Amino acid sequence: MSEERQTGRQGRTAEEDGAAETEAPQPLLEPVARPPAVQPSGPVDRGGQRLRHWWAGASPNLRGSVYMLSALLVYAVMVGAIKHVGGVIPLVQILLIRQIIMSMVILGLSGGGVGPMLRTRRPGLQIIRSLLTLAAMLCGFTAVIQIPLAQATAIGFSQVLFVTIAAVIILKEVVDARRWAATVIGFVGVLVMLKPSGDGLDAFALLAVAGALLNAGITVSVRMLASTERTDTILIWQGMVMIAALALPAWLWWVPPDAAQWGWLIVLSLFGTAGQWLITRAYQVGEAAALAPLDFSRLILASLTGFVFFAEIPALSTWIGAGIVVGATLYTIRKNARPFPREPASV
Repeated sequence: MSEERQTGRQGRTAEEDGAAETEAPQPLLEPVARPPAVQPSGPVDRGGQRLRHWWAGASPNLRGSVYMLSALLVYAVMVGAIKHVGGVIPLVQILLIRQIIMSMVILGLSGGGVGPMLRTRRPGLQIIRSLLTLAAMLCGFTAVIQIPLAQATAIGFSQVLFVTIAAVIILKEVVDARRWAATVIGFVGVLVMLKPSGDGLDAFALLAVAGALLNAGITVSVRMLASTERTDTILIWQGMVMIAALALPAWLWWVPPDAAQWGWLIVLSLFGTAGQWLITRAYQVGEAAALAPLDFSRLILASLTGFVFFAEIPALSTWIGAGIVVGATLYTIRKNARPFPREPASV
């Protein structure tokens, strides 16, 4: 019996039941017509029910993977837009506008009010994570604007190697000699992409490495916050800290955007908001080691975006170094992956 029919039966009064019993019996061949059980109105509703059932039964790492892949897709749009307007609009101004719009969206979608969203048990760690995010964006997006997208993205893969080191130092995880060897080999791949020469290392490529290191710190801090903090709490604290830090430099270097540039700024802000929420939720739900392999799809997206929209062709050293980093990272991930207790199915 469906829930709707059970509810309807429970809502009948005793008088109605008594009246029903005194009614003249109906012929056996003509039973009393009953309303049909509520069925999905079409294949879309049935598909939605199956999807919700699948999502409720999915493992934390699988749900985290869905969040992660969705984040990478929207981030590809955001990074392309930043590279497009970054040659004209100062990066601090782009980040300030992006963060203001993100905070407005989060506040607008908050169902429980601002008070619960701002409530945190670890304000110090929230501030540290927000400052790490600001520094990572300044380093990473500067590299994205100045060097080919594929190179900046491939260097960013070293984040997983930095996460391994941070897991040992901060999270006290045990790493054996083979995983340390894989980490060292991975950094050799990064060095290949940096193309050291007599003229020294590319400063913008070094900024991409710094961004990867800072992103590793963000990953670890999100894992530390995941047990006590809501996703919107993490993001709104990030918004407050970053807006306060960016307000003065953005005002000093402000460049009035034209209508087209405002359009791109709004697009990258909205996509950045969606991507930030999705990536934060991914690392709250799933293991960092289990989600990291999906990050390699960024290289395909970045190479395609760079080629189609900016006529960029990755250098051979980028592909060689990326191959070394990817191989070392996949080995590290496989060794580091360990299951952790399931969280409740409803997310």
